[in-house]
Amino acid sequence: MKRNTLQELFIDHYEEVQYTLHPRSSVMENIDKMINCGDPSFGGAMYGCPKCGNFKFVPFRCHSRFCPSCGAKYSIERAQAMSFKLINCKHRHVVFTIAEELRHYFLEDRDLLNCLFDAASSVIQRMFYKMNKSFNFTPGYILVLHTFGRSLQWNPHIHCLLSEGGIGDNCFWRNVQHFNYTFMRQAFRTALLNLIEERITDPVKKAKFKKDKALSYKNQKDGFYIHAKPNLADSKTVAKYIGRYLGRPVIALSRIDGYNKDKDTVTFHYNRHEDDVLVTETHASMDFIKLLIQHIPEKGFKMIRYYGVYARHRESDKKLSRLVHPSKHKILKSFTKWRAGILAAFGYDTLQCPSCNTTMLFQELYYAHKRVSLEDLYEKAMGKCRPKCRAPGQDSFSSPSHVLKSTVAC
Repeated sequence: MKRNTLQELFIDHYEEVQYTLHPRSSVMENIDKMINCGDPSFGGAMYGCPKCGNFKFVPFRCHSRFCPSCGAKYSIERAQAMSFKLINCKHRHVVFTIAEELRHYFLEDRDLLNCLFDAASSVIQRMFYKMNKSFNFTPGYILVLHTFGRSLQWNPHIHCLLSEGGIGDNCFWRNVQHFNYTFMRQAFRTALLNLIEERITDPVKKAKFKKDKALSYKNQKDGFYIHAKPNLADSKTVAKYIGRYLGRPVIALSRIDGYNKDKDTVTFHYNRHEDDVLVTETHASMDFIKLLIQHIPEKGFKMIRYYGVYARHRESDKKLSRLVHPSKHKILKSFTKWRAGILAAFGYDTLQCPSCNTTMLFQELYYAHKRVSLEDLYEKAMGKCRPKCRAPGQDSFSSPSHVLKSTVAC
């Protein structure tokens, strides 16, 4: 099995990470998944050619967002799911940032990251409410938390995809072309600082935070910096934005220039945000690992959240024109499936027989070097959802042939 650079790095320093850094449980869980991604010993599927009899074993993947390969695939799938929700209108990319002296609070207490979502959402809701209080115009917006900058330093901020308009209680859509940035900056600063102060319970930390809060008001007199790119108008522009900013992994393998085992260093590059100048940095391996693992979220923490029209399910909202018509969803989803994704990314069909070019068929499933019975899997699945899956007059553990065939095909 050929391992990528990150896998080699974490395998070489696994015990050092575990016993010297004392990482959170979610960190070790994601490291274990990433290290074993694509390892045949953890199981996979056997495919066979019905024409010439060749066999091919395809190992399981880890599905961890920390894994650069699986994380990139997750990013593509999430971007596609988001594009299906979007209304066919202009959108704006808004970035909510915080003062540098406040960043360490979110690293020490990760529950405070929820304050970023709550503060950004309250600002948008108040801004649209002030436009027309009687009709209660509601926009659609998606908030995504990033805890990293291009240099991988801890820098929590919110990326927002915001519709330039909203639908009111009278079911009419109102376009909005002007956003009051002065209000947004000051309102976000006030909302965030008040939320953090409410949620800090330790008296010593609260006293220290009050000093930093006063410092923030003094240093950021105009409020926290908010950047907004207007007019993400056409579907291609919005899709490109979603794929770039929403749900992406911390670092792509293409940005890692090398792992020097002799010097125990890692070199990576990035384009500096201020002037787009290419910067190359070299860190000791453990320092580089520290930069990466601090961005692994807690298990179950939602990094992407939907609000407004994109979160609710009203009948009136179904009449809104969507950016991607529902008739195109099925064919677009087919492009992100495993086989099509490999073909698009690497230019070859992984299930095409190398000898006769016939499509190989699924044969058996393996887990921990043992063949897994599909009949047992079917009965186990039916047992878990017995009240829902049992048909009238049908035994809950029966496995009709047409159902079993569909299970095998998946």
